[in-house]
Amino acid sequence: MISTGLEGRGVVVTGAASGIGRATALKFAQAGAKVLVADLDQEGAEETVKEIDAAGGVALAVVGDLSDQQVVDQVVERAVGAFGRLDVLVNNAGIMDRMSALGETGDTEWERVLRVNLTAPFLLTRAVLPHMLAAGRGSIVFTASEAGLRGSAAGAAYTASKHGIVGLVKNLAVMYRGQGIRANAVAPGPTQTNIQVDAAQEAHGPTVVRRLIGANIGRLGSAEEQAAAIVFLASDAASFVNGAVLPVDDGWAAV
Repeated sequence: MISTGLEGRGVVVTGAASGIGRATALKFAQAGAKVLVADLDQEGAEETVKEIDAAGGVALAVVGDLSDQQVVDQVVERAVGAFGRLDVLVNNAGIMDRMSALGETGDTEWERVLRVNLTAPFLLTRAVLPHMLAAGRGSIVFTASEAGLRGSAAGAAYTASKHGIVGLVKNLAVMYRGQGIRANAVAPGPTQTNIQVDAAQEAHGPTVVRRLIGANIGRLGSAEEQAAAIVFLASDAASFVNGAVLPVDDGWAAV
């Protein structure tokens, strides 16, 4: 049996109040890791912590907007203070756009999606790097998307943000592999979560995307299936995996 090497390690999972983030936090805790749950949803974050505590694990929550540098600093300070170490960061939190084509995308939609999906992971990764560099090891896993691999899975803002995540992962892998830090991503296909898409059905973007997605996707995945891939990439079982973007999509990326 291959050891995950996660027992006793300090882990931060963002967007862990529900969906893929919650499933990921629970799997890390089951593997013996100590987990900081970060999310904007206080009730959901506290529920995740309660579930981990009830199973005999160790967890705490930090609530706030991760695109705010002060919240980012609080997450890192609390994790290091409580766990004495910070071994794994899972940049999972994200929001959808309205499936808007570029010509339909307003400034507010563009700026909010890029801020949450790309800038927030950048800020948090930058904040954890000094601790990982000092330890000489660390694993960072991002939740990218099929929209980071193709142009037909979402609107302009979301697609740009997830392509940005893919580039960030590859750059991190190259820049810090000599210091013992790995960076990888999962690219989920359609997954059963509570994320809602507020798309204007008659708009050009949703019309095009709906037709293309419907022709190519397989079955819907579960949050637990995505979480299993994330925990694998973070674990010692993937010690030689670096700079990878792993589609978890029932073969959609192969179509």
